[in-house]
Amino acid sequence: MHNFNIGHYLRGHIRTVADWPAPGVQFRDITPLLQDPKVFRVLIDSFVHRYMDPALRPDVVAGLDARGFILGAVVAYELNLGFIPIRKKGKLPFDTVQETYELEYGSATVELHTDAVKPGHRVLLMDDLIATGGTMLAGKNLLEKLGAVVIEGAAIVDLPELGGSAKIRASGLELFTLLDFAGH
Repeated sequence: MHNFNIGHYLRGHIRTVADWPAPGVQFRDITPLLQDPKVFRVLIDSFVHRYMDPALRPDVVAGLDARGFILGAVVAYELNLGFIPIRKKGKLPFDTVQETYELEYGSATVELHTDAVKPGHRVLLMDDLIATGGTMLAGKNLLEKLGAVVIEGAAIVDLPELGGSAKIRASGLELFTLLDFAGH
């Protein structure tokens, strides 16, 4: 495909839902990306091709609850790597480490099994989109508590006006996204 712009192509398959989950919020719904087999393949391949590069290749892929599971599991499979779920509190049955982070109203806690990674493991951390950055930073902190090295955070969409991507980069974590919704 000549002059094929992946970000532009994918943007056309993201549904914007006004006033959900609250008035004034423009919710970016990625489910249409997953429903069309060709679009889903373009999406996944965009990540797989990047992380096939030996310099960026992780030892394992971690995904953030819940849409990060969809992306992360498929990318891990395609790279022939293991997958680690970072779950919301109370979902994992074995010994866990926890990280609590602030939300707009209140806080949330994510957990990771203590045997999920080994010290020195290179981890790719995935989610569907970057808003305030709290979830991804909490995931990074969890992985680092266990001695892993988070080589990059990755997501489909960046919402730069919410400040998350800047906060993630300021923490020292590289961030890769396929498109952004700035000023829309």
